Amino acid sequence: MEGEGEEQTSIWNKETVPKVMKIVSTRLAQRDLISLLLLSPWIHRTLISYPSLWLSIDLREMNNAGDRLIAALSLPRYQHVKQISLEFAQDIDDDHLEVIKSKCLGSLQDLESLNLNGCQKISDKGIEAITSCCLKLEVFSIYWNVRATDEGVKHLVKNCKYIVDLNFSGCKSDWRFRCSGYQENGEKAYSTGGCTKDTMAYDFMDHIRHLSDKSLQLVADNYPELESLNLTRCVKMTDSGLQQVFVKCSFLQSLNLYALSSFTDEAYKKISVLSHLKFLDLCGAQNLSDDGLSCIAKCKKLVSLNLTWCVRVTDVGVIAIAESCTSLEFLSLFGIVGVTDKCLEALSKSCANTMTTLDVNGCIGIK
Repeated sequence: MEGEGEEQTSIWNKETVPKVMKIVSTRLAQRDLISLLLLSPWIHRTLISYPSLWLSIDLREMNNAGDRLIAALSLPRYQHVKQISLEFAQDIDDDHLEVIKSKCLGSLQDLESLNLNGCQKISDKGIEAITSCCLKLEVFSIYWNVRATDEGVKHLVKNCKYIVDLNFSGCKSDWRFRCSGYQENGEKAYSTGGCTKDTMAYDFMDHIRHLSDKSLQLVADNYPELESLNLTRCVKMTDSGLQQVFVKCSFLQSLNLYALSSFTDEAYKKISVLSHLKFLDLCGAQNLSDDGLSCIAKCKKLVSLNLTWCVRVTDVGVIAIAESCTSLEFLSLFGIVGVTDKCLEALSKSCANTMTTLDVNGCIGIK
């Protein structure tokens, strides 16, 4: 009987456990998979034997992310990793990325997606290091990175030739430091707007950095097959820079220009070349008028259009959209006082079969 029990246990470990784990593991988050590795040698061997489980590294919001990433990339199971997310991860900086470049280069040869959102200790130097390892990269996101400049984008386009999805949202720094006088003991008294002690070195300087038209030119010249671009709050970009993207990146399907009030109708004169455009966010485009919206109406495949707080728009522009963009599913007119029931009538005639969301909050002209 004892022998039979041992045999059944062996069958369970060698056959049943692998079959069950193969089914269950595909439905678990990566962090749960890593916890399972510690349960037993059988489970460890089973999970490690499935390469498809180890194609991503998720360190979102984790502490010591830099050291964790280096340790993970040193493991054989991550030799073909395709996705890395460090979104709002803590304790990762340029030095960690330099170490990865020197010691873990081989592990990143198949990387397709890199998320550095909120990693504010990473600068152009770190971008240069990590992108030099990821020649197959297709998706790159550095949302809210206040240290990234045009130089970082220059490194990106040099190293990564296959990018189709870019997120530069919030890549701006606007730090102003000034000396406001002296204390009684003779020491300088600063007005720093809540800056840390480490930033006090920026004495008497306006230190204002943004991604500019130089970045847009680099993107336009190097990524003709770009499909998604997020420029939210990249406030130093101008009409001419945006037009370069329109002319050269004709495969764009998603364009996010949230909170960019500097663009004018001039920027949108060439947007009609974006025949594949489906998603367009223009929230806060205070200089957009009916003329610009009429140009946008030529993008007939639009599915989602956000015109929140586009205060110069009237019925004329919305009617142009309604008549041309008959596949619209989402439209926000929030806060636009210049629209009336006339535009709703046009929308009901052209988009009734597709529209699922129409936001007219704050549109006082609509009864």
